[in-house]
Amino acid sequence: VVSTQSTGSSGINAEYGLKQWDADNFEHIQTLEGHHKEVWCVDVSGSGDFVATSSHDKSIRVWERSDEPLVLEDERETARELQYEQSLVSAQETIIPGEAAENEAESAGKKSMDTVRAAERIMEAIEVYREEGAKERDYEEALTADKTAPPPDKNIILSTLNLTPTDYVLDVMKKVRPSELEESLLVLPFHYICDILTILNECLLNKKSVELCCKCTFFLLRVHHNQIVANKALIGVIESLNRSTREVVKEVKDVIGFNLAALKFLQLDHQDNSESFFKDFTGKVKDVRRKKRAVLKTVS
Repeated sequence: VVSTQSTGSSGINAEYGLKQWDADNFEHIQTLEGHHKEVWCVDVSGSGDFVATSSHDKSIRVWERSDEPLVLEDERETARELQYEQSLVSAQETIIPGEAAENEAESAGKKSMDTVRAAERIMEAIEVYREEGAKERDYEEALTADKTAPPPDKNIILSTLNLTPTDYVLDVMKKVRPSELEESLLVLPFHYICDILTILNECLLNKKSVELCCKCTFFLLRVHHNQIVANKALIGVIESLNRSTREVVKEVKDVIGFNLAALKFLQLDHQDNSESFFKDFTGKVKDVRRKKRAVLKTVS
């Protein structure tokens, strides 16, 4: 669209509409609905104020840009609810990019109201993380101008739980059932995925919940690979994740190997003690029998 950073797309889908996208962040803004069949042709006016679409339903529609504010969060929430309702009606399993449907080993999770609620709790935790980060940045800017600037008030939830914003998001993710975690992450919009990857990187650098962080990181990289690669703001995070995951996993692997070696040593030691115990017991039985025989000979 002229004089904007927006682009559009249309195709054969269940919505039969024209989708508006943010070309900078590759995020879906809204869908212009009205056609009952596939949209075949799109034309934009020179000023960008009008869009004309023609469809297979033999209709032509003209869309005019309005001054009415568009709340993206409301649009995304409505889209998520509609997607969830359609998935319940069709009863189809979620298709993960890169995974074939005929694979024998599949995820045990299934989309339900619990997974949607878990996704909402994760998004709320990330909003708290963003607010605290914005407060911290404003406080640092205020300190440069005035050294006596008072520190910002901490979020009441974080104060009650005595957690940092990063630990709070990690705590919320820990409370999600392992069988529902991947489905909950699939529900999240991509702009939340960027924050989650940053949080997971911080947790891995501090060696917190390594197994959970690695599981979420690898799943998100597999599902959102194309968008992550195209986002320049995530290059530093991905490079740091590459180093931190290798180092942390190697360290955990060494600890597990050391513990396995110690358990094998204890097992062998236990087996040796058991065999010596039985050997001593059999020797005592033979001595008792020998003494009985000697007593019987003297009596006879």
